[in-house]
Amino acid sequence: MVEVQQTVAAELDRIGAVIDELGSRFADAGHQLHLVGGPVRDAMLGRLQNDLDLTTDARPEQTEKLLKGWADAMWDMGRDFGTIGCRKGPWQIEITTYRAERYDPDSRKPSVDFGDSLIGDLGRRDFTVNAMAVALPGRDFEDPYGGVVDLANRVLRTPGTPEDSFSDDPLRMMRAARFTAQLGFTVAPEVLEAMRAMAGRIEIISAERVRDELVKLICAPYPRRGLSLLVETGLAEHVLPELPALALERDEHHRHKDVYEHTLTVLEQAIEMEDRLGGEPDFVSRFAALMHDVGKPRTRKFVGDGTVTFHHHDVVGAKITRKRMKALRFSNDQIEAVTKLVELHLRFHGYGSGEWTDSAVRRYVRDAGDQLERLHVLTRADCTTRNARKAARLRRTYDDLEARIAKLSEEEELASIRPDLDGTQIMEILGIGPSREVGEAYKFLLELRMDEGPMSEEAAEAALREWWAARQG
Repeated sequence: MVEVQQTVAAELDRIGAVIDELGSRFADAGHQLHLVGGPVRDAMLGRLQNDLDLTTDARPEQTEKLLKGWADAMWDMGRDFGTIGCRKGPWQIEITTYRAERYDPDSRKPSVDFGDSLIGDLGRRDFTVNAMAVALPGRDFEDPYGGVVDLANRVLRTPGTPEDSFSDDPLRMMRAARFTAQLGFTVAPEVLEAMRAMAGRIEIISAERVRDELVKLICAPYPRRGLSLLVETGLAEHVLPELPALALERDEHHRHKDVYEHTLTVLEQAIEMEDRLGGEPDFVSRFAALMHDVGKPRTRKFVGDGTVTFHHHDVVGAKITRKRMKALRFSNDQIEAVTKLVELHLRFHGYGSGEWTDSAVRRYVRDAGDQLERLHVLTRADCTTRNARKAARLRRTYDDLEARIAKLSEEEELASIRPDLDGTQIMEILGIGPSREVGEAYKFLLELRMDEGPMSEEAAEAALREWWAARQG
């Protein structure tokens, strides 16, 4: 406990210049101000940050007046929820009036009522570890709901009953899974029971809010824990039903475990290779790993000898992934990137044990496009066999492929492969104007470029004329 106190004191000293000055400003005006929620929790965990959440008895218009002339910049997009934001030097600050909010059972939007006490405000927060506060400028610690004990035990518990908490804001059930993934905490038994009983209530939450929590969960240090909690409680059935569906299937290569377990292992192995993608959590790569086999339930077929096949599950899975990501309101760029990876995740295995022609390598790079490095990660991560010899062989084969790609890229600039003649040249040679035939000729030359590699302009023109003559004849 002494160590925690020292950690908190050091963090408060680090941010002291801004919080003490701001606290005095509010106190001189007759208002209370407290550092609250995540910053207090993270200070105890030694997780430094520059985003500060504060709560006050001042109304938004009063907060705004107190910040004028002090803050470097100010914004009020959260005014309807009692929040005024500002920036002071490197600090991003949000100050929210004490409040209580409850959801109408049939509404997606919370109704907001301002409160008049710190204890009441803390009581409506999601978990006890986020219901601690530090008074400013005096720095007195407030912990009416036992957040310190729960933090020490690494457990998520609600200030009041979990049923009331999740009824107030059903998204808190998703946040429980997200904090499990971010902090490695467990969920108290009564919270787990309430999540199971109330999972269906997540349906009233907008797709955008669900999506944002899901992204944070997947990009957290321990996403497997959070995803497992979503499946265990039934929440996944409502927000990502493709995931629990995988638990019903058996993987054709690994009959000792189901596709669900295989998928989570692939996700973890993809995370281990994120240094290839810059080292930061990469949502596209992680979500592609999570969704790469979602086409298996719809493509499962039993063969006479007792084996199971999942032919074309890559193509089917890409369509399922696109539909789910659209429902969750992901951006078009994210949707295109993830679905491309899902559709291509088996491409490597279609070339036997490494008999890659130059033509095949060119097509692999062309089809992957700007997702090539992520495809390398996903393909390697998708090997979860316990057979050490087989795993080593697959690694060697993919090492060889990457070496071939590097060699051809150096020689031919694979990432920007184009036909040896452009559209203008095609029209001049064939004596035609803009038309469908120009596109077909371009496609012919591109395929020729894939098969044969770079050609001289003269050779490309001869091939084009031969192709055109055959069409005319």
